[in-house]
Order: sequence, then structure tokens, then C-alpha cells
Amino acid sequence: MVARFAADFGADPHGRAAAHAIRKSGIQAAALDQSRLIAQPYTFSTEIETGPVTNQRSSGRCWMFAGLNALRVPLKERWGIKDFEFSQNYQMFWDKFERANYFLESILETLDEPRDGRLVTWLLDAPLNDGGQWDMFVNLIEKYGVVPKAVMPETFHSSSSAGMNRILVAKLRGDAARLRGQHDAEGTGPEGLRGPKEAMLGEIYRLLAQFLGEPPARFDFEYRDKDRGFHRDSGLSPRDFYAKYVGLDLGAYVSLIHAPTADKPFGRTYTVRYLGNVRGGRDVLYLNAEIDALEQAALRQLTAGEPVWFGCDVGKMSDRESGVMDADLYDYAGVLGVPVRLDKAARLDYGESRMTHAMVFTGVNVADGRPNRWKVENSWGKEPGRDGFFVMSASWFREFTYQVVVRTEHLPPALRAALAQPPVALQPWDPMGALASL
Repeated sequence: MVARFAADFGADPHGRAAAHAIRKSGIQAAALDQSRLIAQPYTFSTEIETGPVTNQRSSGRCWMFAGLNALRVPLKERWGIKDFEFSQNYQMFWDKFERANYFLESILETLDEPRDGRLVTWLLDAPLNDGGQWDMFVNLIEKYGVVPKAVMPETFHSSSSAGMNRILVAKLRGDAARLRGQHDAEGTGPEGLRGPKEAMLGEIYRLLAQFLGEPPARFDFEYRDKDRGFHRDSGLSPRDFYAKYVGLDLGAYVSLIHAPTADKPFGRTYTVRYLGNVRGGRDVLYLNAEIDALEQAALRQLTAGEPVWFGCDVGKMSDRESGVMDADLYDYAGVLGVPVRLDKAARLDYGESRMTHAMVFTGVNVADGRPNRWKVENSWGKEPGRDGFFVMSASWFREFTYQVVVRTEHLPPALRAALAQPPVALQPWDPMGALASL
């Protein structure tokens, strides 16, 4: 059989020629369709001014960066501030702290589950990580507010989180072993274990303070407006700062997803079990809809002058250097002579695709009433794309965008009505939870 395969390959001049290019330059360079780069210029009929691109560096905080990047738009417009950036480190501190509590509470809830069962195994696989979802971002804002970056700047481990996460994960797995061990040995229930759990959280706070610094309780906000006028606002709490300087009602937004799989009918709401950060806060909530609904809702919000937070599979059919994202950017099948493409539903069902990154739409180009490309604000610094911005084709949006966060007022009546349903609870390992478990 192998001899036959070798003979077939040797008799294919196209395969041999393609092999030369691939071995020399790699499959990405060999398969890149230059015409797709040319077809996606960085011009847009609608654009929102957001400021310089931010940089999450070696961390998985894209969802935080995207959320804070969107929030700085109303602040800058309302107060006439030219350059502004929120502290992502502040959000990271409280997310790690809350995630530790969320994990330990989940361990207390599952004391009678088998340790080697799928649920406890899943919990122990990643007690804490950098990923997150829109509703988790909202929980942090509503509970802890926001602060300017100058008040709580980046540290080594906020920008390079792997080493910190390894220690936190090891600590939490050890805590889980102690809690379950006491339950198994003494029959102690969740209420009897809350004292030890609180002590464990105190140790987590200590670690986070060492890695990230302590978050401020009060601070002074000083800035110059666009006319160079100086302003000082003293003694603000982070929640006061959000209420005064941003003031958006985040409860007015909803996550639309496009998951065209048989287990998730359109027009239904969904949540994901054990996916969250703040106990007692908002649960992750999705409304599954046709891709046209996501496209039109995002278009309406951008046209109204407001950016759009979205989740996608950023590594598929995208070129980091040019910043172009197009569903036909790489002609893999044409170069390799082998089909390698699944449809969107099959990619989700068979693990070929999932949400891996969150960014912000800050512009769109409309032709004949339909978007044909989107301006994307990334959080990878200024080097990729054009000064850190990417351009996404309409085909990429439809194939690899899975979620947009929009005001409910931008939904058609049928989808607004669907929000009243109780959500279907998906399993923790469902691909719609992937962005928060990276």
C-alpha cells in the first residue's frame, strides 16, 4: 500500500512542484493568495476613533483588553481626553481572586463526585487561567469598577502570566486535595469547610499582591482635556470612577453567538455550567442566532457610533503581518491537492475550531447595503497588521466569528423576545466555553 502511495506521489508533477515551495518557505507562504490581500484595503465607510492599540503581551487577557478598549471610547468622547488607557492589571487581579473563589466553591459543590469523573477532572484541568467571556468582564466592572492604567500599571507577571499561573494552579489543586481529603476522611460538608477555604483565599490574595501589586481603594484622577485644560478629581473609588467617567449600563448588552450545530437551535438562550468568575454575579448568557443577525446587529451598533466586542477563532485564515483575515486567504487544497476544510458546524463538533480570541470592531465598509469588510482593533501591540489594526472580510466574519456583544435595542423583535427564555445549560467542555478556558 505504501509503495502504491509513493508511486502515485512520484507521478504527480504538481505535487512535486508544490513540495519544493513548501519545503523551502513553509505551507503558509506557499498557499497565500495575494489577490485576497489586495481585495481587503484598510478603508472603511464607518470608523470610530479609539486611540493607540494596546498590548496584552504574553498573557491571555484579550477579553479584558477588548472590553476596556471599548469602554474608553465613551470616556474619551464625553470628557475630551485624547489619550487614555484603563488598567488591565487591576481587572486581572480581581479576576484571578474571584476565579480562585469560584474554583474552590465548585470543589465544595462536587465533593461527592468521583475524583476521576469527567466533571472533577475538567475542574482540576484548569482551576484558573487568563481566558474569559463578556459576562465575566461585566461582573468585574460591576463589582470592582475600573482605574486608569497609571494607578495600577503592568507588572512582569501581568504581561507574562505563565509563571504566575503555574504557581496559582498548583496552589489551587493542592487546596482542592485538602478540601476533598477532609471531606473523605471526616465527612465534613461544604459549610464545615468554609473556614479552611477562606484561609486559602487569603493565601491567594497574598500571592496576587506579590505578583501584580495591590489594587487601590481610592485614587486621584488627573488629566488634560483636548484643549490642554488641567483637571483633578480626588479620592475616587474604582466604582465611583466608572459611574462618573464611563457610566454605561452593561446590563443593556447581550451576547449573540453563531453556533450552527444540531444541539443548539437558533432563537434559544444558553449558558455553560461552571463557566464564570464571580459567584453571585451574572451567569454567562448566549443567544444563538443566524449569522445574518450577528452581522446586522454589529453593523447597527457601529453605525450608531459604538464599537463592538466580539469573539472569534483568530488563527484561522489570517495573516499576522498584513493583518488580513479572509476565509480564502490560503489555498491549502489547491497547493496540497488534499481537501482540508470542514463547514462551520463540523468544525465546532469535531474540535477543529472554537473561540480563541476577543477583539473589537471599530469600523465597517458597506457596499450595496451589506458589510464587505470590518475594521478590527486588536490587542497585540502596533507591529501586526496596520499599526495594530486588522481588516476582516465578510467571508471571514461568517466563517470564524462566533460571538458579538451588542445592545439589545439593535436586535429584531423576535430575538429580543427570545431573551425571556430560561437558558439551556451546556456542559462545561462545550466549545462555546472555550474562550474562557484558554
